Amino acid sequence: MPRRNDISCILLIGSGPIIIGQACEFDYSGTQACKALKEEGYRVVLINSNPATIMTDPELADRTYIEPITLEVVEQVIEREHPDALLPTMGGQTALNIAVGLAKRGTLAKYNVQLIGASSEAIHKAEDREA
Repeated sequence: MPRRNDISCILLIGSGPIIIGQACEFDYSGTQACKALKEEGYRVVLINSNPATIMTDPELADRTYIEPITLEVVEQVIEREHPDALLPTMGGQTALNIAVGLAKRGTLAKYNVQLIGASSEAIHKAEDREA
């Protein structure tokens, strides 16, 4: 996929602590995403609540927040960092839930942040167990 010139800063949401059903593969994929995005010239901001991951190495992202992954905290990071896009697909269920929550409460629209990797609608459809 070619580099998008309408985006300069991307916020990645990590998966937080390792839990049953969501293991270290998200740390690996998130780490690789940080490397690839920086290599393409994007400014990368990362939020993850687990300091014991490779992803939170200070060399990987341009700015790293080791904070609880909640709607309120992620909104504060968005307000502070002004990312152009949010990439939740590298952070597993935790990040997907936060992305959908931010979209529903209007945070992404308020700060003009695009969801990339998966739209809110696509995440919702994938989560719909009734469909």
